[in-house]
Amino acid sequence: MNTIEKKKLRADAHRLKPVVTVGQAGLTEAVIAETEITLNDHELVKIKIRTNDRELRKQLTQTLCQRTRSELIQQIGQISVIYRKNPNN
Repeated sequence: MNTIEKKKLRADAHRLKPVVTVGQAGLTEAVIAETEITLNDHELVKIKIRTNDRELRKQLTQTLCQRTRSELIQQIGQISVIYRKNPNN
């Protein structure tokens, strides 16, 4: 994905609310499954990761992207935006 496409997706994500939250239990199978469903429905997803550890947030986001085969668009503080093209749309 090139920078122009990412810039457009960042702009589109600005109006979104976080629909998936990674809480104290961390990255559970339920969170991954919910993210998969949301990516299938919306392609662009905003996720809130509730931890104050910056490195842990980065690691959780990378793991989530790998497990869902999605791409990180933006990460600011506790909010991450990921994208996966739905081939059926």
